[in-house]
Amino acid sequence: MSQSMTLQLGKPTYVTKALAPMLGNGILRSNGIVWAQQRKIIAAQFFMDKVKSMMGLMKEAAQEMMGKWEDSIEAQGGLTAEVRVDEDLRATSGDMISRACFGSSYSKGKHIFLKLRALQKLISKQNFLFKLPTIRFLNTKVQKDVKSLETEIETLIWEAVQERVQECSKRCSSEKDLMQWILEGAMNDQDLNKDSSKQLIVDNCKNIYFAGHESTAVAASWCLMLLALHPEWQDKIRDEVNQLCEYNDHHNLQVPDVETLVKMKSVTMVIQEALRLYPPAAFISREALEEFQMGNIVVPKGVCIWTLIPTLHRDPEIWGSDADEFKPERFSNGVSNACKVPQAYIPFGLGARLCLGKNFAMVQLKLLLCHIISKFSFTLSPKYIHLPAYRMIVEPKHGVHILIKRIYD
Repeated sequence: MSQSMTLQLGKPTYVTKALAPMLGNGILRSNGIVWAQQRKIIAAQFFMDKVKSMMGLMKEAAQEMMGKWEDSIEAQGGLTAEVRVDEDLRATSGDMISRACFGSSYSKGKHIFLKLRALQKLISKQNFLFKLPTIRFLNTKVQKDVKSLETEIETLIWEAVQERVQECSKRCSSEKDLMQWILEGAMNDQDLNKDSSKQLIVDNCKNIYFAGHESTAVAASWCLMLLALHPEWQDKIRDEVNQLCEYNDHHNLQVPDVETLVKMKSVTMVIQEALRLYPPAAFISREALEEFQMGNIVVPKGVCIWTLIPTLHRDPEIWGSDADEFKPERFSNGVSNACKVPQAYIPFGLGARLCLGKNFAMVQLKLLLCHIISKFSFTLSPKYIHLPAYRMIVEPKHGVHILIKRIYD
């Protein structure tokens, strides 16, 4: 299903209608020619050579978060501190995507992130996945709140876009960020009028704001939860970082280059295993926009096909009898040797609609883990309650509370 290249297979209509306030008709939700046009504009901005140039900005955001954690240790007696890492990681990941792709700090994008988060929670209450919304539901207070937030978010994003246009007109630079490329792509598209161009820009900014920080922050939260339970893997990552990276006089980690990150086998295996056990996306769904054939099955127009990612990722027939256990070493020889069917490992999807931000997300996750583990050791707090919850993505319902301790004083 995922490897099919046909445009006759797209995102299910009834699901995308429910997600329209959150994602508009951006790349995560669109189908057919519209999707193909948007992918052409956006894909090149997430190639690894572009991600390399964003690493310094990612480090700045990570260091701000760790400074906050060090302040928490001092405030709580100087030895250890309890922190709720999912909230801090969400803020830091939002900061990273803003700085790297939109040229603004998290403080400027904070209102957009908070309102997107509120909108996400409202939409997740709708139970739209297996239940069609009724006319009665459409008149509820929730729907009015959704519409109000949607309008506020679009206004805030358009204001940010206009600020960016003014900044670009004042300084000529060969270095363009993602927002500039979306602007140019929309404005130069002959098939789009002024209003359509504006909508394409706003919709894809919403998509990137959401996908670029929310999914990565949740993945990082699950990584830290699992590492808190398995301190031996903290030690392995710390040894690897100490061996491959350099520090300054204050024992702050220097930004490793992409080549160094590739060599970090323990970090990579931990992230891969965390994404296997707790993939941010719960499912991949497609609708036959026209009748088409998949293998020897004829799929009629309008039929929806679902793949539940956690089911694939924990299937003992594919992964072995230890499928529910945290064992990063299963990825020691790559994904192809970790399971019987490599196509069953799909934290970023597969095929034509493979997540555009895969490189960005992996570099972001590796940098975060390397910086955190180089400074702190940590265990789970007694406050932690394990309850994965579906809110458009699979996240820890009660957050991730950990106890952190400085390694070097």
